[in-house]
Amino acid sequence: MIAMPQTTVTLASGHKAPLVGFGLWKVPLETCADTVYNAIKTGYRLFDGAYDYQNEKEAGDGIRKAIEDGLVKREDVFITTKLWNNYHSREHALQMAKAQNEAWGLGYIDLFLIHFPCALEYIEPEKRRYPAWWMDDAGTVSPAKVPIRETWEALETLVDEGIARSIGVSNFQAQLLYDMLTYVRHPISSLQIEHHPYLVQSELIQMAQENGIVVTAYSSFGPQSFRELPPTFSQRSKGIELLFDEGTVKGVAEKHGVTPAQVLLRWATQRNICVIPKSNSPNRLQQNLDVVGFDLAPEEIEAISKLDKGLRFNDPGHYLPNYPLRIFA
Repeated sequence: MIAMPQTTVTLASGHKAPLVGFGLWKVPLETCADTVYNAIKTGYRLFDGAYDYQNEKEAGDGIRKAIEDGLVKREDVFITTKLWNNYHSREHALQMAKAQNEAWGLGYIDLFLIHFPCALEYIEPEKRRYPAWWMDDAGTVSPAKVPIRETWEALETLVDEGIARSIGVSNFQAQLLYDMLTYVRHPISSLQIEHHPYLVQSELIQMAQENGIVVTAYSSFGPQSFRELPPTFSQRSKGIELLFDEGTVKGVAEKHGVTPAQVLLRWATQRNICVIPKSNSPNRLQQNLDVVGFDLAPEEIEAISKLDKGLRFNDPGHYLPNYPLRIFA
C-alpha cells in the first residue's frame, strides 16, 4: 500500500492544523477578501493573520463568503492570528483578543499567538499608526513592564472561554520557551519563526519539536519577502542572492521537475515544519499548495541546510535604530 502524503500536523492541544497554509502579511485591504476566497477555492484551509497586518476583518469576510457559498464549513478552516506588542497586559490582551475574534467573525480563533516576546507601551487601537512598531515621528518605541507569563496566562483564559482553541508564540527563542514550560497550564501548541535556508535555526527547531511544539516557518523564501519594504526593513536583503536563483536550490528543483519555491517549501514540510507562503498568482498559489507530493533525498535536505548564513531579515534589533529591541541576541 502506498502511504498517503502528510498534509496535517497535530498540535499539543490535540487539534489538527494543515501543514501548508496561506500567509496574510502584506495582503492589501482592498483585495484581501477576494484573495482569501480564491485561496479557499484553490484548496487552502489555513490562513495566518495578525492584528499587525490590519486585514483580519477583510480576511474573515472572504472566509464567510466561502462558507455561505458552500465551498467550506467553518470547521474546515483553520485561523491563526496574533496579539501585537502594545497589548500584552492581561486586561489589554483579553480586550484585544476578543476584538480580533469579532473582526474575523467566525466564532473562534483556532490558534492565537503572542507575536513578539516584547511588551510595548499601550496604544489605543484607534490611535495606532502603521507601521506598528513606531510610537512617534522619530521612530522610537517605548517598552512596558509586562512579563510574558502575564500575557500567556491571558491567552490561557481565551482557551478557557472558548475564544481560542490553541495558543502559542512567535519569534521566541529557546531560553524563554524553557521558562514558559515550567508554568504553562495550556500547552504551547506552536512556535512561529523566520525559517529559510539562509536562517535554519536547527537547534531551536529541535528544542521545540522535542517538547511537542509544532514549528511554523514564515518568510520561507528568504530575502524575497523583504525586498519591497521600506529601506530600514529591506536593508539586509539588498545584495543577497534570491533563493529562487541559488544554484543548489535550482539544481534540486530541476531534478524533481518542480519550481525552486516548491523545493524551499518541501525542505520545510518534509521536516514536519508548517509553511505559510503567499502569492497573488493563481498558478503559484496551486504550486505552493502542492508541496507534499514529492520527497527530497536526505542529502538534498542537508545540502540546502548548508546554505545557512544566520541571516535574519525580521529583526527589530536592526530595524528599530532609535530603540533597538535585541530579542534575538
